[in-house]
Amino acid sequence: MSGRVLLSVRELSIHFGGLAAIEDLSLEVAEGEVLALIGPNGAGKTSAFNAITGYLAPSGGEINFGGTRLNGLKPHQVAALGLVRTFQKTSVFGGRSVLQNILIGLHLRSKQTPLAILLGLPSIAREEAKLEAEAREILAFAGLGARADELGSALPYGEQRLLGIAIALAAKPKLLLLDEPVSGMNPVETDSFMAKLAEIRALGITILLVEHDMKMVMGVSDRIVCLSQGRVIANGTPAQIRRDPGVIRAYLGERYARVAEAQDRA
Repeated sequence: MSGRVLLSVRELSIHFGGLAAIEDLSLEVAEGEVLALIGPNGAGKTSAFNAITGYLAPSGGEINFGGTRLNGLKPHQVAALGLVRTFQKTSVFGGRSVLQNILIGLHLRSKQTPLAILLGLPSIAREEAKLEAEAREILAFAGLGARADELGSALPYGEQRLLGIAIALAAKPKLLLLDEPVSGMNPVETDSFMAKLAEIRALGITILLVEHDMKMVMGVSDRIVCLSQGRVIANGTPAQIRRDPGVIRAYLGERYARVAEAQDRA
């Protein structure tokens, strides 16, 4: 790993009653990299995401982002620092237009007071016009510009996932956490998303993702951390991870290892 550490997780533990979902998890995410967190179902990946983003109070350990301790902060406070997440399930506002979905995200950054809004001051109209222009830019970047006036619920599943990411981009993240971003996508949609992820990274946004699609993970990640039963069992490059005996045994399987070796020889 090279570059300045943006996110640091130290000895993170998450317990539900007597069950340990996470035990002594430590990882670092460097500025500008794509780090994937993988592992079997129940390995603790989403629990780690929830703790990092303030949706779950850890039982122990420390989380730091850009030099700020995140322990005890609420989700909106974490997001305000530039650490923004998406969720496993689509979280768009189905009854609102695609453009309105982005505007909802942008309005969280509004500096207008309730009184100014109530009085209808000229500054309100100016800000609304600026926010709409910015929303349309975000939609164009996401490839959804032509869908601006359609309802969020009318979009195909893959485009709903893209809209969720576009809403997250409206918050101007420094670090974007993606929770199973290609879940439910077909191969064409997945390939398109991988290309879009490269564009997001080119904007200078660091990415931490949880994903089960190993082709996607191996294709976009600089490093991969593998969890099993709440503990880190491997941390390395995609090439190192797919040959790690512990990862193969706990998650990837021997068949995947043989396919990977065949691809390397081809």
